[in-house]
Amino acid sequence: MKFKVSKEDLLSGIHKVQNVVSNKVTLPILSNILVETKNNFLRLSATDLDIGITCEIPVEITEEGSITIPAKRFSDIVKELPDGEVTVHAKKNNQIDILGKNCRFKLIGLPKDEYPNFPEFKDSEIIQIEQNILKEMLRMTQFAVSHEESRYVLNGLLIEINSESIKIVATDGRRLAKSEKKLEKPIQKEISVIIPIKAIQEIYRNLKEEGKVSILLGMNQVLFDIDGTLIATRIIEGEFPNYNQVIPKPVKKRITMNTKELLSSIRRANLLATPDFQAVKFEVFSDKMVVSKTTPDIGESREEIIVEYGGEEMVVGFNPQFLIDFLKNINDESIAIELMGADKPAVMRMDDYLYLALPMRI
Repeated sequence: MKFKVSKEDLLSGIHKVQNVVSNKVTLPILSNILVETKNNFLRLSATDLDIGITCEIPVEITEEGSITIPAKRFSDIVKELPDGEVTVHAKKNNQIDILGKNCRFKLIGLPKDEYPNFPEFKDSEIIQIEQNILKEMLRMTQFAVSHEESRYVLNGLLIEINSESIKIVATDGRRLAKSEKKLEKPIQKEISVIIPIKAIQEIYRNLKEEGKVSILLGMNQVLFDIDGTLIATRIIEGEFPNYNQVIPKPVKKRITMNTKELLSSIRRANLLATPDFQAVKFEVFSDKMVVSKTTPDIGESREEIIVEYGGEEMVVGFNPQFLIDFLKNINDESIAIELMGADKPAVMRMDDYLYLALPMRI
């Protein structure tokens, strides 16, 4: 195998696939990137057996073939090569020559034979959605995923697709984020899958502001085709909690305030939080809200912000990070929060979006 390509294009392709390569692997070949040449294209692939990514780059091919190259070494070498064209030549003894302007590296690779095959998705119905829409939905939900290994069903995003809409839901048991959008083209069957957070992060990283992403469902895997970059991921087996049961009905009396002011005040209060004393106190009045934090042996803070509210006065506590994660992703100038009591969740409803956070004792 021998091909010539610009350093910029090769490095871009390596960056697209190398994030799934794990340093802790039982099979040495999984530390490598699969490099294949055919029909004037270079195909780069990587997998950790849960997620597989592949992309193609147009190159000048002298000799077709395939080899697997140590991912980190390959990336580091190409990154430090002089700008310009790079020639990669894999020989029969698995030796790989990497040539740049006035410099040359030699690496030892492994043959393709033992590298896992990329899954096939034959006869699958294709669901298409605008990349910017899916990216926005993931941005507004992925932060609510659980990272506790004991709750593996919550370690991913639930994606539900019916004939007319797509819903994405995340929860860690103490908060919930749900985004819903209409599909441009109706589909014939309903889909409900849980996608691991690592795959979600790779999908999000590759999504752009233009173009469409195609989604194909296999037996126990899902494929995302993003402008020719293919990301295949296993599905988390198990039953996602019935999230509709925990979403309260809307209330008329909501607390409205400036989004940036609320976010800044919570961030300041959070400076005094510790693992043992996380909760920030919110005292709600008709025209103001007092955000305060008291931590034994450390200190205390108190801040007032202007609000619009016509309900009863109340005092409630929340994990500040749960509110920060939500508010920092909001572009709206003002935010309306539904609070129904000290032992009830805070609910924020926006167009096609809902966020819920459970209270904490104060």
